[in-house]
Amino acid sequence: MSTLPAAATRRRAADRNHVRVLGRPDGPVLLLLHGFGSDQGVWERLSPSFLAGHRVVLVDQAGAGRFDADAYDRERYSTLDGYAADLVEVCEELDLRDVAVVAHSVSSMIAARAALRVPGRFRQIFMLAPSARYTDDPAQGYDGGFSAEDVDELLGSLDHNYLSWTADVGPMIMGNPDRPELGEEFTGSFRRLDPGTAHRFARATFLTDSRELLTRVSVPTTVLQCRDDALAPDSAVREVVARLPHGSLVPLRASGHCPHVSAPAETAAAILEHLLPRP
Repeated sequence: MSTLPAAATRRRAADRNHVRVLGRPDGPVLLLLHGFGSDQGVWERLSPSFLAGHRVVLVDQAGAGRFDADAYDRERYSTLDGYAADLVEVCEELDLRDVAVVAHSVSSMIAARAALRVPGRFRQIFMLAPSARYTDDPAQGYDGGFSAEDVDELLGSLDHNYLSWTADVGPMIMGNPDRPELGEEFTGSFRRLDPGTAHRFARATFLTDSRELLTRVSVPTTVLQCRDDALAPDSAVREVVARLPHGSLVPLRASGHCPHVSAPAETAAAILEHLLPRP
């Protein structure tokens, strides 16, 4: 993995990732980590539920939101390890301890990587709609939801016509077809990304296998599962739980892949109910 460009290393990680800290300054830390296709603004429906009792930390991951464009390094962010390194740097720079991370989608695997690097900083991980491998693995009888051909087609269409790709993928990821405005919102979020950085994050997302890595995560992890999730089917979510040494499954009534957007009250309630007390 490459290091950051020289100019970027002089910038604080908190500035580079446009970190914002909200809520109760002395409260237990709750770090919200957005997934592919969104930025920290995606938490605006969920975060108010935590502000009275928690120190809520929001970040923009590489290439998203107000992340420092000068700090973007194509090699570093070609794998999930680069995003995990950013998360570790933010935690160390702000001296965040006993952190509970709420990570959406592929960022669940980024949080797992960060916890393997500095397990002492993390108290708990919440994984919202996670998958450790999106591509099927027929040799091991694993159903990830996408064939290798599906993934090739998805990545190819992203390169061929980004606007058309976002129009198709945004509503598919969001689900909830009876609420089309949510799919349109997610499409708009995708379109705010640079197509090149989106392609690299997409490749890192859909071509990474994190199943073995999960077996080494020592941090207690709560997995929140949605119904009718086109990106993280039941088989993939249950594989995540089975691989985690200290994993537990919490089914939600919410449908689609983004419960923090489509069902924020239910999602927040589930997080608060299963949040471990601060030591």
